[in-house]
Amino acid sequence: MQMTLRWYGSKYDTVTLKQIRQIPGVTGVISTLYGTAPGEVWEMDDILALKKEIEDAGLELTGIESVNVHDAIKVGTPDRDKYIDNYITTLERLGQAGIHMVCYNFMPVFDWTRTELARVRPDGSTVLAYTQEAVDALKPEEMFASISSDANGAILPGWEPERMEHIKELFEMYKEVDDEKLFANLKYFLERIMPVCDKYDINMAIHPDDPAWSVFGLPRIIINKENILRMMKMVDNPHNGVTFCSGSYGTNLENDLPDMIRSLKGRIHFAHVRNLKFNSPTDFEESAHLSSDGTFDMYEIMLALYDIGFDGPIRPDHGRMIWDEVAMPGYGLYDRALGATYLNGLWEAICKSHK
Repeated sequence: MQMTLRWYGSKYDTVTLKQIRQIPGVTGVISTLYGTAPGEVWEMDDILALKKEIEDAGLELTGIESVNVHDAIKVGTPDRDKYIDNYITTLERLGQAGIHMVCYNFMPVFDWTRTELARVRPDGSTVLAYTQEAVDALKPEEMFASISSDANGAILPGWEPERMEHIKELFEMYKEVDDEKLFANLKYFLERIMPVCDKYDINMAIHPDDPAWSVFGLPRIIINKENILRMMKMVDNPHNGVTFCSGSYGTNLENDLPDMIRSLKGRIHFAHVRNLKFNSPTDFEESAHLSSDGTFDMYEIMLALYDIGFDGPIRPDHGRMIWDEVAMPGYGLYDRALGATYLNGLWEAICKSHK
């Protein structure tokens, strides 16, 4: 596997490429053209400039997270083909630039949902957290306002203010979309893009819904083993794969994470590995990556990845805010660096113990 870190670009990220380069064992960056809107074609000059900036810092642009999918594609509106064509053009350009992994999601309206961005833990660190009770007490249009003050001035992915201004219209768009229709629209999208993925050897790695259940009545389909295997079978192409995110699948305690990993051999193209601490099945907070700090056995998760021969990019996911760092919630330097080092240590131990 290759240890990487997510980086939003020099215009948006408080973490620098120089700092990432100094994290032991981190050799790649997962990035994006963060200023582009869903449905917009990525310019080749912008892709190449991003790649050059990363390579000049001594790192590799290992993949893209994300090329966002326009809502017209998810809803299946009459103009969806226009946006799929744009998506295909972007994939062509990424392939021509030598980029072979794209993480994306198919979540309606909200890319991810948290009710707190700075819950204080006993050690004084702050973390992202979720309680279903808080969601139940809010109207959808109040969701962004309830957390934006804790964003440290950052533009949160999937929660861009200009998008949130149209939240009522977005909910209206999805009112006739249930799980089956969302599955059908995902199948249509994947069948359209697989030829270009085959041509340029681009692995599409769908990110799970977070949390792994319906929020505000919206459909959620990438949530468990049954649904992800259904997706693999409905478009049975090795380039149609997953981002295995332990923190997202793990929001549902019924998901057996190591078993899910082993069931997806050959189709996990990217891995996000992090831990969660549960206070109840619907109240969780993000913890340090260390097994003992949360609910998941991180050794067993990494062992399952080893057992299936996973050799793709991996990254520590959201980190705590520690040591008075001010950054985009979940995406500071210090705790993610600790997470990367911890995961690398587990991986080295697993590799050596199995030789």
